[in-house]
Amino acid sequence: MQSAKEIWKRVLGDLQIQISKANYATWLSDSQGLSYDDSIFVVSVPNVFVAEWLSRRLYPLVRKTLIAIMGKDVDVQFQVHNHEQPSTSPLAHQTDGGTSTKAAQYRFNPKYTFDNLVVSDFNRLAYAAAVEVAENPGASYNPLFIHSSTGQGKTHLLHAIAHLTISNGLRAAYTTAEQFANEFVAAVRDNQVDKFRSKFRSIHVLLFDDVHFLIDKKQTLQCFFHTFNELYSNNRQIVITADCAPGDMQPLSNKLKSRLEGGLVVDIQPPDLETRIDILRAKTEKAMSHQLEGVLHVVAQKVCGNVRQLEGALVYLTAQAKLTGAKLTPQTINKLLTGPTRKQDMKMLLQVVADHFDLSTEELIGKKRDRKTTLARHVAIYLIREERDCSLSEIGRELGGRNHATILHGYEKIAGELNVNPTLSKRIAEIKEKINARKTHRNKQQPVHN
Repeated sequence: MQSAKEIWKRVLGDLQIQISKANYATWLSDSQGLSYDDSIFVVSVPNVFVAEWLSRRLYPLVRKTLIAIMGKDVDVQFQVHNHEQPSTSPLAHQTDGGTSTKAAQYRFNPKYTFDNLVVSDFNRLAYAAAVEVAENPGASYNPLFIHSSTGQGKTHLLHAIAHLTISNGLRAAYTTAEQFANEFVAAVRDNQVDKFRSKFRSIHVLLFDDVHFLIDKKQTLQCFFHTFNELYSNNRQIVITADCAPGDMQPLSNKLKSRLEGGLVVDIQPPDLETRIDILRAKTEKAMSHQLEGVLHVVAQKVCGNVRQLEGALVYLTAQAKLTGAKLTPQTINKLLTGPTRKQDMKMLLQVVADHFDLSTEELIGKKRDRKTTLARHVAIYLIREERDCSLSEIGRELGGRNHATILHGYEKIAGELNVNPTLSKRIAEIKEKINARKTHRNKQQPVHN
């Protein structure tokens, strides 16, 4: 029997030809197979940033590749390896949503605590409310509804609530709306809906991330509604996050809207420049060398979207310094982070994909559903998801206002096909080369402001 380390080496060999060299070097080169049993394969990664990126961006592809090599259905989990802690330290990702018996040890992200959260005017109310419900679950602010654009720290707050809840001897469960929907569909298929709902009955705090994902899923919303009512009637704390306020979630029923608005609704605004510098300073204490201290304001000025983008910029700069040996100075950071806006970048990618398939961008994002156009659209979704830090909703907006489920289906369709379709793999590699060539040409023409 092969060891986990040997199996993972084979997986890496296959992944290396399926993704770009830069992505492989940054996110997978330092990973190792740690252990596996009949259903779970654990991969060791060097830090939380890598674990989160792999969980969010490469999980479907990694799992399908692993299944192909092992010849059986197996789940994959990414574990942060810390030499100062035993290998059973908390995982940075839970594929089961934190509600199954496998998650009985409450494996929440160890870095997402209240102590590690930078608090300022942009998130002060959400932070105070989160601490209150963690210390006194069900007593006030029930439900607590936190909304913001992507990457502003909503998930961090949910995990922080979980850590404090558990330290007080109570039980908490975290799940994303996507995980909840997938488990519900499986429960319906296996005629085990009652068993699925019963998993939430023994908890004291339910932490439900990205509820907007369920907007167009009527049956799953109904199940969530019943679960919500059951927990609420038993005075169990419910904390929910979304990318907008309940009143803006169309076409949500008035009954569910009233439930979500029945407690406290708070928003998180994008951090200002001073706060972004504070966030970077807090992250650099552990994530990077202090050589960046003198140029934090350059990064904060360049990256003004959200907290996740700030963290992503740190990872990117760290990788650049490590792989190229470049010294991080205000000039090099300015050059590395100077580029087109995310929207312009996505439009360029869509144009390259459309040209490759001999389509117009209007046809690519339009309503046509013939075989060639659908394949091109799915490829575009896959490449944006793989190469850019974009949420499903952002991709959906760029592709004609399509919903989360449609975008997720397109991404998973291509990720699955890559394992068994060498022609498709070659085609995507060709498109990536064209994208990189377009970026290189554009960067040469773009002036750098020091």
